[in-house]
Amino acid sequence: MAVHSAIPQEVPARPPVTETRAEKRIVFFLVPNFSMIAFSTAIEPLRLANRMLGRDMYSWRLASLDGNPVIASNGIEVTVDCSLDQERHALTGSRRPTIMFVCSGLLVEKAENKSLFAYLRECKNAGVTVGGLCTAAHLLAAAGLLNGKRCAIHWENLPGFQEKFPTADVYADLYEMDGNIWTCAGGTAALDMMLSLIGRDNDEELVNRVCEQALTDRVRNPNDRQRLPLRARLGVQNTKVISIIEFMEANISEPLSLVEIADYVGLSRRQIERLFQGQMGRSPARYYLEVRLDRARHLLRQSTMPVVDVAIACGFVSASHFSKCYREMYGKSPLQERQ
Repeated sequence: MAVHSAIPQEVPARPPVTETRAEKRIVFFLVPNFSMIAFSTAIEPLRLANRMLGRDMYSWRLASLDGNPVIASNGIEVTVDCSLDQERHALTGSRRPTIMFVCSGLLVEKAENKSLFAYLRECKNAGVTVGGLCTAAHLLAAAGLLNGKRCAIHWENLPGFQEKFPTADVYADLYEMDGNIWTCAGGTAALDMMLSLIGRDNDEELVNRVCEQALTDRVRNPNDRQRLPLRARLGVQNTKVISIIEFMEANISEPLSLVEIADYVGLSRRQIERLFQGQMGRSPARYYLEVRLDRARHLLRQSTMPVVDVAIACGFVSASHFSKCYREMYGKSPLQERQ
């Protein structure tokens, strides 16, 4: 196929510069079921930055608990360079990393390990920036690194994380870089966090060149939303209904009465009933129950919280009432859901 000569297929790499900034050595520690999209979108901008710079400003190596290959959540097996023990020894030598990222994904609680937690604390004490991709904020919090720290985690894991680690300052942001603790929500948010790193180390021109190569038109802000706006997610156009749903989602553990909701949006109860029947096809009380049960489902799937604690966290007065509502909604009990 002919290609017009005025449109180059690749932007030529920048020639090597004489004044070089400090190189960054990065360790990616992979745990079983890690997110491949978060892992790959973290590494690729670094590769592209090296290419644009004409030198290897960023180097990286992969590690796992035992040094054996790790299988990602998509079933792909990834070979690593070293084990956890080798990385712990590297902290005191010339191979000490500048940044260490834990890469996780599904079933993150199964990756909890005392040796890993000790390594994370050793990294922090040695002045190494410690980061987490996707659900790895859970592991950083379990290691005691997120007390009073801003952090981000994938929206699906957010409810369980908030319940288990109340001292962590967690947000539904794309990424957070709080001092030497960096976390991102996973997916393509890892790309934005790495572009921010490249911008800190270099300049906006290099970031723009990397963006062009990656076919992305901008670096998203850290506090950009993770999920689609309600208008797009639910197909709802009425601003009052959207406000009510957002209010419901922000008040799960202590559900509000319809009177309180009406006062909040400045409508009568009957107006809200009519709006929900017309826009959502069900009553506001029914929709509110569905929101709470959806939160409960995430907690059951993404945490080890006792069922009674899940019930309380989602605004149910008793475990029996919660189980009854859950079975009616999903056709199985909370215990069956967890199994």
